[in-house]
Amino acid sequence: MRSFRAFFPAALITAALVAGGPHASAGPLPYAEIFATDNTAIITDPADPRLDTDLAGFAADVQRIVQHRGGSAVSTQLLDGVFFSSSLNQTTFETSREFAVEHVTSTELRSIAQAVQRRFHQESVLTFDHLPPGSRRIDGLELRIPGVSAQALRDGLLADRTAREQLFGGSVTRDGELILIAGLDDRDLARSFASSIGGDLGRAVEAYGDVQFVG
Repeated sequence: MRSFRAFFPAALITAALVAGGPHASAGPLPYAEIFATDNTAIITDPADPRLDTDLAGFAADVQRIVQHRGGSAVSTQLLDGVFFSSSLNQTTFETSREFAVEHVTSTELRSIAQAVQRRFHQESVLTFDHLPPGSRRIDGLELRIPGVSAQALRDGLLADRTAREQLFGGSVTRDGELILIAGLDDRDLARSFASSIGGDLGRAVEAYGDVQFVG
């Protein structure tokens, strides 16, 4: 994953369905998420054959890292992402995976992300730790909206400099669910951008937690 601070771009939410803010929840928060890839190249062509991968070997390696550090990778799914690197001033397309992880503390989650980052030579690995309402550790949100294509995300970010430079990217699952992860201050921007690329905010699901780019 390239160097971007607050957005990813990535899974099977059984966590909070938030209608208002970080103090509303529809259920327990059973896991954290890790978003990562083994890609180290800048890819600017969405038809690049390097994007045509299922990252199966990478997924198996990450699952072993999670288990070795005492966690359980309960699911993983493939994502199509678009990311903006502020350090390189470059937008890149990327195939990545989201891993739902259980039975880890915040320290263990960070340790897993550090191991993945070092093993696959990434600038950073994104973690999202789902937290209960009212937690003082809440500093970000995960926005999910079904029915958005990877191409719409690509076109939207390439056309919208503000979204590209402030939100740093996003992801779409293979069944067409947009995933944006942002800091709390960027919630309105994330929702506005999602709507501009065809997302139906009436179907949006939000969850709140601790966002970290581990590098």
